[in-house]
Amino acid sequence: MRFIDEATIVVRSGKGGSGCVSFRREKYVPKGGPDGGDGGKGGDVYLRANPSLLTLYDLHLKRLYQAENGQPGRGKNQHGRDGEDLIIDVPVGTLVYEVLENGEKIFIADLKKPGEMIRVAKGGRGGKGNTHFKSPTQRAPRYAQPGEKGEEKRLFLELKILADIGIIGLPNAGKSTFISKVSKARPKIASYPFTTLRPNLGVIEDDFGNQVILADIPGLIKGAHEGYGLGDKFLKHIARTKFLIHILSVEEVDFDDPWKGFDIVNQELKSFDPSLLEKKQILVVNKIDLLSEQELELLKKKFAEKSEKVFFVSLLEGWNTYYELEREKVVVP
Repeated sequence: MRFIDEATIVVRSGKGGSGCVSFRREKYVPKGGPDGGDGGKGGDVYLRANPSLLTLYDLHLKRLYQAENGQPGRGKNQHGRDGEDLIIDVPVGTLVYEVLENGEKIFIADLKKPGEMIRVAKGGRGGKGNTHFKSPTQRAPRYAQPGEKGEEKRLFLELKILADIGIIGLPNAGKSTFISKVSKARPKIASYPFTTLRPNLGVIEDDFGNQVILADIPGLIKGAHEGYGLGDKFLKHIARTKFLIHILSVEEVDFDDPWKGFDIVNQELKSFDPSLLEKKQILVVNKIDLLSEQELELLKKKFAEKSEKVFFVSLLEGWNTYYELEREKVVVP
């Protein structure tokens, strides 16, 4: 299934049923009074946050959603059946906007809790039957109200993943390997850039049943905030995370300026949304198995020139992964 995090749909609530024009037709009652029933209400349209959904793929394929119309009233004061409400399931973390005719988007809701619902289109009211229009001067009214029209709205849906930890870095840094090591997620892993073309989610559960959700964000390159490498599609998913694990491969390390790889990604975060730089980052240098002992010691000295803590690991070989990350409670702070 493709990872789709945006969709535009049209929703229509149901029309109200028309009221009925009817008169009593009973034996020995030649001129019975009006007995037309009311029309039923049109169905409403709701959006509901469903934790079992991970993308907006289904809504990307189907663009029109319509609730059931109310049924017309009938004789003998019988009320028409109300139209059935329509509930559209969306992933948890979906932002809902109404799109006006001029293209302006008006924010409606942020569905952040499982099971949370929002009504986006109200069904039309049913029309009144001719019984309601009887009066001393009008004993046999021959008219009834038509049902009220339903609402039609164009909605823009945007998914922002709800994750506790975001895993970021340049392409081929080892982000997917990290999430596969600490959770049961099994993302595609290969030694070439852009293996990950959609965010992957992993779940860590402790002995008490508490869960931590990790999001592996596809590799970011220079110009990501402008859309290069689809970066602008992925950066927004970092916004809801509590903190970030920033992974850099030794293959991308410049010994003259070892912070350069981290700085490239951080500059993209800043350009996309400056508040993203306020999130705590755990800095990890991966693939140290590619270095000699002398090279590794030199690299550690270079990074030690700043006061920031950097972890040195080999996720592939498992070197230092448990000792460094688990001991420092990086995964579950």
